[in-house]
Amino acid sequence: MSTTRTAVITGAGSERGIGRETALHLAGAGFAVAVLDIDGAAAERTAAAARERCGVPALGLAADVTDAASVGRAVGELESCDLPPVAALVNNAGITRPTRFLDIEQAEWDLVFSVNVTGTYLVTQRVLPGMIERGYGRIVNVSSVSAERGGGVFGGSHYSAAKAAVLGLTRALAREAGPHGVVVNAVAPGLIDTDITGGALAGERKAKLIADIPVGRNGRTEDVAATVTFLAGEHAGYITGATFDINGGSHIQ
Repeated sequence: MSTTRTAVITGAGSERGIGRETALHLAGAGFAVAVLDIDGAAAERTAAAARERCGVPALGLAADVTDAASVGRAVGELESCDLPPVAALVNNAGITRPTRFLDIEQAEWDLVFSVNVTGTYLVTQRVLPGMIERGYGRIVNVSSVSAERGGGVFGGSHYSAAKAAVLGLTRALAREAGPHGVVVNAVAPGLIDTDITGGALAGERKAKLIADIPVGRNGRTEDVAATVTFLAGEHAGYITGATFDINGGSHIQ
């Protein structure tokens, strides 16, 4: 498959994660893909799956999104390869913790913000100049329904606050980048069946949460990946600063 555009996806190493499914969806849509993950071997496994299934160029790179030098090395390596220019960035890397507010230690608070917020800032700041120079770009930030409803799904208050910060960054950056041909949007998934929630949400608790979802099921990684792939595509050029809720109607605004 020939392609003239590359999509960068962070945090895409987990085999049952949103990032991996998004990378495969983007590859299926004709993007070359660059997978960034703190686990370099896992990133390469996702890239290999994209190459084998979709026949597109794909690269897996180790990168700690909380460290500017690590991000710089990974993106620099990407830019030195034969992949097409970066047209889309999906800031998916994130972590969550279920800790109650009064039990949160500062180190845990800082870690949640560092991965979810600082990671989004560092990768975007490194990739955005090339998009501006080329006059074209699509940035999709992965937030959470917890940012909108104040938790109540899995993550604690620090997770809700961090994901709300991602929404604020998305809207502000949309204003700055729009005149340069770059649109910036966010997705806010609800209960999605991934490695993060699979073991923690089970039995009666999971059944109760699903009972409150109008479509009658929890979300799947492909539900999120399909929406992200649309927002990363050419036809999303008049959508910016928006948040797409992917929650089966569990939180209707």
